[in-house]
Amino acid sequence: MTKISSILQETITYQISLSALKHVREFLETFGDISYRFCQVIKYILKLQINFKQLIEQSSRFAFDSLPITLSIVSMTAIILAMQVAPEMVKQGGKDYIGLLVALTMVREVGVIMSGFAIISMIGSSQASELATMKVTDQIDAIRVLKVSPFQYLFLPRVLAGFIMMPFVVVIASFFGILAGGITSMFAAKDVTWLCYISSVWQGLYIRDINIMLFKSACFGGCISLVSSSCGYDAQGGAKGVGIATTKAVVWSFVAIVIIDGIFAVSFYF
Repeated sequence: MTKISSILQETITYQISLSALKHVREFLETFGDISYRFCQVIKYILKLQINFKQLIEQSSRFAFDSLPITLSIVSMTAIILAMQVAPEMVKQGGKDYIGLLVALTMVREVGVIMSGFAIISMIGSSQASELATMKVTDQIDAIRVLKVSPFQYLFLPRVLAGFIMMPFVVVIASFFGILAGGITSMFAAKDVTWLCYISSVWQGLYIRDINIMLFKSACFGGCISLVSSSCGYDAQGGAKGVGIATTKAVVWSFVAIVIIDGIFAVSFYF
């Protein structure tokens, strides 16, 4: 039996199954840790135990520091979209709907998703590496010795800042994206005027779409900060552990916002 067991353990099927089980266990453990820390954050919010100085600092970092890269990514995405769509729409006699198409794309999906990707790349990775460095250098243990909860001092300001500031970032980025799409459409297609483009923006864009965008972006911001901080908090080892935690935070944040986006799509547009 021992010989048979050793032979089975050397097979590819066994190795694949073992790897799959390892990843499933890691996923469940990480999801459980994130859920627990989210409950802790909610507890301190309900108790109004908020460090407003930290909240303002993290809000400034989340919004203003990330705004240039977010505007660049969203605007370039809108330019590429308009560059490909506008000529084809004119050919099909749909020049009066170019602004509508760009606006709906920006407000419903592209503006929020691309802003989320930019925030993850810049702010999420920064938060994860910051907390991971604090963890491996025992700074978080020092916070506990001072009778201060890491969830209140480290998690709460970041999660709340993400939840509050992300909608502002998305609104500004989507606005610039729509403007960039309009300017590109005027150069990429004939007979498309600025008045024609702006008039068509409001033909199918409703307040409901904007409200959904704001709520979705708030969920994105809070989720990015929560996941990034949680992955950084779990870091182990030295510099290698910081790198692993940062990579894990980025990957998990991407997966999380895609799942949230799918939930919103099914809930409101299906």
